Amino acid sequence: MVMSKPIACSRMYNLSPRIRGLWDALFAQVSLQSGIELEIIAHAAPAPLSELWARPDMGAVFMCGYPFSHMPEAARPTVLAAPVSSEAWSLDQPLYASHILVASAGPVNAVEDLAAVRWGWTVRDSQSGYHAARSFLADRFSGKMKQSMTVGPLLNPSGIVAALKDGRIDAGAIDACAFQLLRMHEPDAIDGLRILATTEPLPAPLLVAAQTLPLDMAAALRQSLVTLHETPEGAAVLVRLGLRRFSTVVASAYDILPQRADDADRRLGISW
Repeated sequence: MVMSKPIACSRMYNLSPRIRGLWDALFAQVSLQSGIELEIIAHAAPAPLSELWARPDMGAVFMCGYPFSHMPEAARPTVLAAPVSSEAWSLDQPLYASHILVASAGPVNAVEDLAAVRWGWTVRDSQSGYHAARSFLADRFSGKMKQSMTVGPLLNPSGIVAALKDGRIDAGAIDACAFQLLRMHEPDAIDGLRILATTEPLPAPLLVAAQTLPLDMAAALRQSLVTLHETPEGAAVLVRLGLRRFSTVVASAYDILPQRADDADRRLGISW
């Protein structure tokens, strides 16, 4: 049974209290414009994201596309919309990428060095923190990668950043939207790090609702999200999060992700 207040959660992008507050403001605006009262929750790390995505009271919750794509179609949550970043790598579409980060004064100077470095990864069901890096490496070093030391799970972008800063890893991939938010609002957090490369854009994490949410409520939330940029108040909250708008997406767009992951596993020839 759906609770009287469906939940909203930006856990995937809650990189600091300040950034979480900006997402909370966005959800408050969505709630106001849709007429659907949302309960905004943190579901803070290290609580498993899988538990969040299994909740029957989801109203507007960020979900990674990779675990979404692995769910049977009949079991997938209801798709609401996906964000469109203001950064060039988004191609003005609901896409995202991963940045390969290294320490500015570290041992990695060029992409060619990435075949034999200490890699950090977040969790194995993360597109941005795990599979994107493996696809990137498979495209460049198929059959040539060395079985190097890896460090993980580091859980999230903050874990990758911390491991780079304290020298536990030489390279790691983080969600480019997360990096954008850190650069905008927490620049000290990424001081001393640089982007060595950026992966190919792919379908962005999406906001989903539970299947149990009444269809009219899901439709109202979706409509609020995709028209948010049309109001001054909505545009203001989007700009502070580095977003142009939210866009409708289809579930089948995410089916490419497991295909790419399987291909990278085959071509890379090493395990993490």
